[in-house]
Amino acid sequence: MRARITGVSVWGPGLEGWAASRGILAGEEPYTACESPPPAPVMLSPNERRRAGVVTRLALAVAGEALATSALPGGNIRCVFGSATGDGAVIHAILESLAKGDPVSPTLFHNSVHNAAAGYWCIGTGSEQPANCLGCHDSTFAAALLKAMAEVQVEQVPVLLCVYDAPLPPPLDAKRRVAELFGVGLVLSPGDSAVEAPMISVVYEAKSAAGLDAPRQPGLQELSRTIPAARALPLLESLARGTRDAFAIACLDGHLAIRIDPCSAAGKFSS
Repeated sequence: MRARITGVSVWGPGLEGWAASRGILAGEEPYTACESPPPAPVMLSPNERRRAGVVTRLALAVAGEALATSALPGGNIRCVFGSATGDGAVIHAILESLAKGDPVSPTLFHNSVHNAAAGYWCIGTGSEQPANCLGCHDSTFAAALLKAMAEVQVEQVPVLLCVYDAPLPPPLDAKRRVAELFGVGLVLSPGDSAVEAPMISVVYEAKSAAGLDAPRQPGLQELSRTIPAARALPLLESLARGTRDAFAIACLDGHLAIRIDPCSAAGKFSS
């Protein structure tokens, strides 16, 4: 399957948006990890903004930046949202209420569902397009990318891909460690479109790859090992460098073989 990458975004520790992170991802600047709380979602009304937790703010930040860099009009676009853990802080608060015999807050309940971030996105943008939400443990980014690529291939329309993860609070973190907040967004457009943008080709192989590719930067390798959404880092590095590249990422018992071709518009994401 092939698609044009017409929009891109990232948010994580020391990676505060695509423009600020491109030099780091391209290997031109050193990576320095630091706490990077996601910005408030300006697309939401004040009431909705108060209800949105940090996980939703992260998802909306990367989804909004990816769409903004794509130059597509408005937010009325098909979406695929993915998260390995969802909003662990909300789940923890609900479990605490249940353990104490207290009533569960309706706000907490509607924020606990796996499609909460996608719901806020549709509210904030007024989108009436389909929004699929999935989780696939450490393979969440690969599975979400595969789903988005399939939609682009079949429907021949642009698709917004948004994958994000956040640490779980104790004691949940003892069973499932996610090191930091991390989110990535891509806008994928039909491969035969005339738009000037890098091309991504994806093939699913139903067998494990011998040596899966890690990010080139040592500091980023730790993020990729400890945050499911950060498995996208090799792809982001390829886009930042603006060079032809090929690599593999795990997808359940198999892997995705990915090729990036900058074509004639490498400068779209590398300048």
